[in-house]
Amino acid sequence: MTYNNYKLAILIRIVMLFFTLAVLALALNNVDFKSNFRLAIVIVLPLIVITFFLVHNLYRFMIRRFLEMDDFFESVKYRDFSRWFSEKSGAEDIRKLHRGFNDVNSTIKNINTEKEAQHLYLQKILELVDTGIVAYNIETGVILWINDAFKEVLDIPSLKNIDFIKKRNPPLYTAIFKTKYVRENTITIDVSSNKTKILISNSNFKIKDDSFKLIVLKNIDDTLDQTESEAWKKLLSVMTHEIMNSIAPISSLAETLQSKVQLSIKNPKEHAMDVNDLEAGIESIKKRSEGLLKFAKTYRSLNKITKLNLGVVLVSDLFDTIEVLMRPSLENKNIALDFEIESPELKIEIDTYLIEQVLINLILNAVEGCKACENPSIAITAQKDIDGHSIIKIKDNGKGIPKEIIDDVFIPFFSTKKNGSGIGLSLCQQIMFLHKGKIQINSIENTGTVIRLVF
Repeated sequence: MTYNNYKLAILIRIVMLFFTLAVLALALNNVDFKSNFRLAIVIVLPLIVITFFLVHNLYRFMIRRFLEMDDFFESVKYRDFSRWFSEKSGAEDIRKLHRGFNDVNSTIKNINTEKEAQHLYLQKILELVDTGIVAYNIETGVILWINDAFKEVLDIPSLKNIDFIKKRNPPLYTAIFKTKYVRENTITIDVSSNKTKILISNSNFKIKDDSFKLIVLKNIDDTLDQTESEAWKKLLSVMTHEIMNSIAPISSLAETLQSKVQLSIKNPKEHAMDVNDLEAGIESIKKRSEGLLKFAKTYRSLNKITKLNLGVVLVSDLFDTIEVLMRPSLENKNIALDFEIESPELKIEIDTYLIEQVLINLILNAVEGCKACENPSIAITAQKDIDGHSIIKIKDNGKGIPKEIIDDVFIPFFSTKKNGSGIGLSLCQQIMFLHKGKIQINSIENTGTVIRLVF
């Protein structure tokens, strides 16, 4: 029964009651009880009975429904939503009222079930994370919630009240539960006679009239160890890559010189050894070896270098060194190597050893790109642009770099080579940044690649 139906039912009963009372009042006013007592009794008494019945019916109608609602609200008060109200007995309006109560109970039970499921889901997630979390009552110290990760960090099997920590380890209690950390802080705690570094933060919140503190902490010792281990692995990978890049041309040059020396010893007339060539080759090996040693010493602190070992050098001298180092190995691969300088007097201010490392890397990349090409060639040129910047270009006619990855080639450890370390170009870029210069790349697939070093 709807609200309007209830109003109508009550209104009908009130109208009938007032009508009966009006008739009764009219009868009492017009009937002479002294002269016609029997007539008065016959008329008035039924009216009185009808009035009493109507009053009683209205009272029962109202009270019954108020009792039903009072019964329902009592259940709500004590959160008893499991009760089922009969929908098959009683008056139609009562049955409809019961159906409404049951709908409310079902809805609340569904909401509670969903909340419980969400709570269990969240609890399970918090149990699985490796970050320690605890919430406790600030006044009583009673634990509201705690996950296993928190207990593992503090090396405790269970915790019901933080007073347990206060009695067992007062310094730990002060560091974890009493110190306020506005932001994330890194602290060292003593757990089971072991120093442990943790990241900790906390905040307060209220539930009704109770105040609680939430503490979040994470053991970062393992993370730091793992990060350091990964850093060492990457460092070793980089060092291996760079050392191999430097050793390859040194080895090739040494092998060429050795071959010439042996031929000169066996047949000095036909294969006379040019002492100047021998001296130049040995000098190149010496200089590159010194550069390699310096690189090995300075690489780890490359990011922190604020002052390079700068010197003004002729680009022609730089190219001569690179040519002596690289030409033998490139000739063995049938790759043409050409050097061209706009002006023989062109000079640049650089850290020679580091820039040599850059050029070796870029030439070796060009060699890799020319592998499957006919008439492979690499051209190294130097010039000044209209703004006065010195530019060294390394150009090859190799397979080029696909458009979809060209923006990623300077990302550390990104590589398309099967055995590549992905650090060559990123290291070149870093060295150019140290020189306050830049490295630019332009490539067309199946045509070639041009790399510009702008100083």
